[in-house]
Amino acid sequence: MPKKALVICPGRGSYSKDTLGYLKDSSSQKLAEANRFRKLRHQPTPSELDSKPRFAARFHLAGESASILTAACSLADYDSINLDKYDIIGVCGNSMGHYTALAISGVLSLQDSLRLIDQMGAYQEDNIIGGQLLYPLADEDWIVQNNRILQINTLVEQIPDLYHSIHLGTQAILGGTKEALQRANEQLPPCKQSRHTFPILLPMHSAFHTPLMEFTARRAQWDLSDLQWESPRITLIGGLGNVWHPKACNPQKIKEYTLGPQLLEPYDFNQMLQNAIAHLSPEVLILLGPGSNLGGAVAQNLISLGWSEIRSKKDFLTRQTEAPILLSMGRPLQRDLVCN
Repeated sequence: MPKKALVICPGRGSYSKDTLGYLKDSSSQKLAEANRFRKLRHQPTPSELDSKPRFAARFHLAGESASILTAACSLADYDSINLDKYDIIGVCGNSMGHYTALAISGVLSLQDSLRLIDQMGAYQEDNIIGGQLLYPLADEDWIVQNNRILQINTLVEQIPDLYHSIHLGTQAILGGTKEALQRANEQLPPCKQSRHTFPILLPMHSAFHTPLMEFTARRAQWDLSDLQWESPRITLIGGLGNVWHPKACNPQKIKEYTLGPQLLEPYDFNQMLQNAIAHLSPEVLILLGPGSNLGGAVAQNLISLGWSEIRSKKDFLTRQTEAPILLSMGRPLQRDLVCN
């Protein structure tokens, strides 16, 4: 019997210098379609961007390229899943990954999804609105530090134009104007974890999922008014924890969310994932590429739920060694379990 699997699509920050060349061996039809789509628009294709000899921020991190590149990697990975082994019962994404999930779930055709992804990325060209800041709410053992939560909430209350942007596992992502983020950056105590020192200002990111994106939302509602929205073929979970089942939802509601609250309100990855697990009871979670940096946030939510008796970082790592419950396609050994 195939295992019931929930598919998770990463956002655009997942493509990095470590993932350059991710698409080189792909024979995905969805990737081929993404390449044709961009070529017809006289823009660099995902495969062209991915095959550059060196990673360059101006090419790979800029929204007009990063969005379509990230989505193409995820779509190509989805095409590689062995559907004899895995029954895909739901799909969700983080931030921009919601647009990829629209294609996989069938809410939008692949062409319409590519158009949505490309258009939202194009709005960022020479038009970065504010920015985003990343700060950990837990220590290196993923134990939440309540004083950090209080610090973050206090800053959001006290600094004008500073907002919660994404609730991502035990990490806070704030969005705001450059002035607001600078004040937050100065007031948050430096925190070193692994190779990074926080807070980190995310490069070339607008203040996604905050009221600062109001004009972008209005532009999208106008420019993309002719997209054809359908009821999903695979259950879709949105960034407020919304669950849309096949033949049991109004696709107009998905459209209104995607071009409204999804842009203007905090993206609650934690609520989304926990609702998906509660409603669908998957046996495994498949994290599409590029990369696997969303894996920590997924694992932290499994711990929060106590899912499959996973109650700590040690429990999760032990389970991943013995019988992986999170399969990240950006990790070669786990990719083999998904594809072969």
